Amino acid sequence: MDLLRFITAGSVDDGKSTLIGRLLYDTDSIKVDQLQAILKQSKNKGEGEIDLALFTDGLRAEREQGITIDVAYKYFSTDKRKFIIADAPGHIQYTRNMVTGASNSDLIIILIDARQGVVEQTRRHSIIASLLQIPHVVVAINKMDMVDYSEEVFNAIKSDYSSMANQLNIKDVTFIPISALVGDNIVNDSVYMPWYKGQTLLHFLENISLVNDINHTDGRFPVQYVIRPQSDDLHDYRGYAGKIVSGIYKKGDKVTILPEGIESEIEAVEVHGKEVDEAYAPQSAVIRLKDDIDVNRGNVISTARNQPKVEQEFDATICWMDSRPLVAGNKYLLQVQSKTVRCVVRDIHYKLDVNSLEKLTDVQQVSLNDVVQVTIKTASPIVFDSYESLRANGGAILIDETAFTTVAGCMLH
Repeated sequence: MDLLRFITAGSVDDGKSTLIGRLLYDTDSIKVDQLQAILKQSKNKGEGEIDLALFTDGLRAEREQGITIDVAYKYFSTDKRKFIIADAPGHIQYTRNMVTGASNSDLIIILIDARQGVVEQTRRHSIIASLLQIPHVVVAINKMDMVDYSEEVFNAIKSDYSSMANQLNIKDVTFIPISALVGDNIVNDSVYMPWYKGQTLLHFLENISLVNDINHTDGRFPVQYVIRPQSDDLHDYRGYAGKIVSGIYKKGDKVTILPEGIESEIEAVEVHGKEVDEAYAPQSAVIRLKDDIDVNRGNVISTARNQPKVEQEFDATICWMDSRPLVAGNKYLLQVQSKTVRCVVRDIHYKLDVNSLEKLTDVQQVSLNDVVQVTIKTASPIVFDSYESLRANGGAILIDETAFTTVAGCMLH
């Protein structure tokens, strides 16, 4: 059974948490004791019905204010697929939280209030989805019950968003009219919108294909751990464990060990402790090489075609996540896959307005939630692909070396 990671985004009060609560509730994915606790809290709020948003709004401030502040992760499964949901906050001051939740998502659900249509935060979230190159976008036009399930309202919002999506080069967009509160077109078809001939949201999530989202051509295998049992029966065993980021690895394949550039050949591929004919992204595997080479954690075993970049200085688009400002010249740790190196942020080229995509130059410092393009210089070469060409191997994080906390998410170029 495969896994779909998706994130919800939208303006404040568009119904993100309620939508996730509805998915969990209608798929029987809520434990009895949790349901009883939520029923009690809903009664205390005097709303008369169960407050579905309470399933995801876990912080006291979220429940008191009725908003989402942190990214809430929820897990559920059906007979067809497993799901990890990230419920991202809508406020602009929590842009970093949305970037964190969206960075490894296969799909984004952007909620639009049918009464409000496309608003500024809709555009901001769509820009972030475009920047992070999330493969699939679902525009869920919510609260259709409050506009009398009007087809005209749905079509008008669909037209407005389609124009914006074309400008942002968002290609795969699906529109679904829903009511998260009532349950229309979430798990079950709505009897109030016979004019809508498409799938329910859950049916769409269960059946969307993710095969084409994974690059099975360019082999990238960052080594996470070197296995050397040195026992009597495995005296000469040397295996390299990790997760295949992209590509397919087979016995006999010619490979290059980066950043050193040493060439070798695959002697065997193992998955779950057994030799297999091939392993492919995103499987975890162990690769054994024919040659006795010094390979360490952080090295990348790459297939011969379409080699990645090996550089010490490069540009990156970063989302700054720290309360302390970024100033050019500051030193950090950069982590790319399993490789961590010291680095310095040399230049800040511009700040990106996430509401308009305008590039603002002459940036003196970078504050919390700012998205900027910078030049980074590392102490030793790193192996990466440009984020535009291979998303799975083009992301990184900046780490404060003193506190060992993440201060920025990076898209490498």
